[in-house]
Amino acid sequence: MAIISDTIESFIKNMINEERGKQILIQRNELADKFSCAPSQINYVLTTRFTYEKGYLIESKRGGGGCIVIRKVTYDNQDKRLDLIRNSIGSSITYKGAISILDHLKDSNAITHKEYEIIKISLNDRTLITAEDKNKIRADILKGIITVVLS
Repeated sequence: MAIISDTIESFIKNMINEERGKQILIQRNELADKFSCAPSQINYVLTTRFTYEKGYLIESKRGGGGCIVIRKVTYDNQDKRLDLIRNSIGSSITYKGAISILDHLKDSNAITHKEYEIIKISLNDRTLITAEDKNKIRADILKGIITVVLS
């Protein structure tokens, strides 16, 4: 049986797909009632599974009962995609953060499964074992590889 977070994530992704990748509006309390969970569980799912690195933008609207807007990031051109990815990588990135970005690129068919696996192995801690600042080197490697692969 799927845990509640998986169920909520799947439900939200289905809503986004039904809207053909456009934005959706959800009420946190209504969603919590639907899944018989605390509103903080909805927050957890949004902050861990709908991140910028995974290709989503979350905006909280206040007033009138409040709602949360979820947008799937789409890339109209390659330069914009590269800029967004480079900005999300920054000057330092953890292995987990790098994998989130790679997962998004693979899920959006920007990279193949083989490219995904090659990049992933080049960024793991065992590969960077002698590096003094693994996260900085990992960010530099990731930016370089993504620039080449997406160019």
